[in-house]
Amino acid sequence: MSTKIIILGAGESGVGAAVLAAKEGYGVFVSDSGRIMEKYKSVLEAKGIEYEEGKHSEARILDAGEVMKSPGIPEKSSFIRQIRQKGIPVISEMELAYRHKGKSRILGITGSNGKTTTTSLAHHICKHGGLDCALVGNVGISIARQVAEDPKEWYVAEISSFQLDDIRTFRPDIGILTNITEDHLDRYEYRFENYIRSKFNIVKNQTKDDYFIYNTDDPVIQKYIKEYPFHSKSLPFTMQQEPNQGGFIKNGQMHLQAGNETLKMSIYDFALKGIHNQYNTLAAGLAAVTIGIRKEKIREAVQSFESLEHRMEYVSTVRGVEFINDSKATNVNSTWYALETMQKPVILILGGIDKGNDYTLMNALVKEKVKAIVCMGLDNRKIHEAFRQDVPLIVNTGSAREAVKASFQLAVKGDVVLLSPACASFDLFKNYEDRGKQFKEAVRDL
Repeated sequence: MSTKIIILGAGESGVGAAVLAAKEGYGVFVSDSGRIMEKYKSVLEAKGIEYEEGKHSEARILDAGEVMKSPGIPEKSSFIRQIRQKGIPVISEMELAYRHKGKSRILGITGSNGKTTTTSLAHHICKHGGLDCALVGNVGISIARQVAEDPKEWYVAEISSFQLDDIRTFRPDIGILTNITEDHLDRYEYRFENYIRSKFNIVKNQTKDDYFIYNTDDPVIQKYIKEYPFHSKSLPFTMQQEPNQGGFIKNGQMHLQAGNETLKMSIYDFALKGIHNQYNTLAAGLAAVTIGIRKEKIREAVQSFESLEHRMEYVSTVRGVEFINDSKATNVNSTWYALETMQKPVILILGGIDKGNDYTLMNALVKEKVKAIVCMGLDNRKIHEAFRQDVPLIVNTGSAREAVKASFQLAVKGDVVLLSPACASFDLFKNYEDRGKQFKEAVRDL
């Protein structure tokens, strides 16, 4: 095959796609308008893949047979518009990986919240159950690079809406949809319906041999599921009903049923606490039952799973004040879940790049649980406007260190300082990991 493929963006996703495309015999050219990190440059150079940085060579790119767009590049960029106008097919890394995965199978997880936890837990169960599998996608390594360099029987993939936007034939053998709340609206013309359609792409190409696991308690999924007909086997999970096929929790017991396989387990044995994590465990457990992991292995794995860095991560207790790092909460719904689990008075650190947030969803919980808000972002007006009626004190800070100091001064013994920003991190930090790490360092320096 000598199709000319242009890879736009040279991060984890773009470089992984380039490695796979080169292996499969495409003519590959990688173009990044910014600086390419050294670790990625060295991969491209070692594989003899041509690249450019700091620019896009327009004529060369518009001569492509196909373009693989990294998930971080917005659709509204004028360059993407030109590519589309010229009729050049644009695909995602997921699509490219799917094309060349051979007989391997995919468990794909998407949703606005809980997808990283659900993906990591599902992978932990599969690995503990002896499955030859890899953790890929938005968490773990690029799926394309895994397919190219170390193929596995199963890929457990966290998939963002951006990665689902440009699929053609991609279909997971098992698809999970955790929930849908307003997120990334800046990338979807501020139309919630566009984002919803993107999430339902997870089932678009599924057949009767595949499985669709979804949260039937989620009001948006409930409302829109009939608009996106699917052909796969339906496995809903819920706390409000008792489906014959699927998963539910009743009287402290999790019940899973897929085909003839059933499993029961007490929720008090789950390593992950909180209602939202019960939903995540239902979804991951159902996937494991569907794959055929032995019941005792599923039980052991659910009990032994360790929670993720930057997701409700306990950091330290300093003079009776507890610090929790939930930097991965980049939207309002995530922060809502974090607050819902809090049993102590909260000093809440919020702020960053607002993606079209509707803070009113949090008003009742903030009023009930939060005694002060510490803003950590370049523009905090919207947070002040949203909560000034509900919280007696809102202060502005411009760094993780300042935010931690201010929070500690406002807290008394028995309080919890919760970093759960409800916003993206790119105004002050490289990403949510950088934000979480700086927060933890500042706490340790108190």
